[in-house]
Amino acid sequence: MKNFVQPGQVITLVAPYDVASGGGLKVGIFVGIATYAAKAGEKVEVKLDGVFDADKTSAQAWTAGDAVYWDNTAKVFTTVASANTKVGGAVLDAANPSTVGRVRLNGAF
Repeated sequence: MKNFVQPGQVITLVAPYDVASGGGLKVGIFVGIATYAAKAGEKVEVKLDGVFDADKTSAQAWTAGDAVYWDNTAKVFTTVASANTKVGGAVLDAANPSTVGRVRLNGAF
């Protein structure tokens, strides 16, 4: 097949804001993890699926299997659905307070 471009688990996007290596970001309908640091306006490779230890809302307890969302205002993962984008699920329990949660990104939007 001559029209295949790539598998799509990692895509190149333009960072909408400064992002650290391993940091979450949202570009349009895509939410993923930056594979390296980038400044706003720079191209960055973004992993759209897989399991990551990622920044979360500290004041939340997560239970394995909880739905996880991206909060584009706070730039963290959260279990709050309202006004956020569903991105996957919690893989492990995470305490309240804690700043990191293990999340599986589902690669969908």
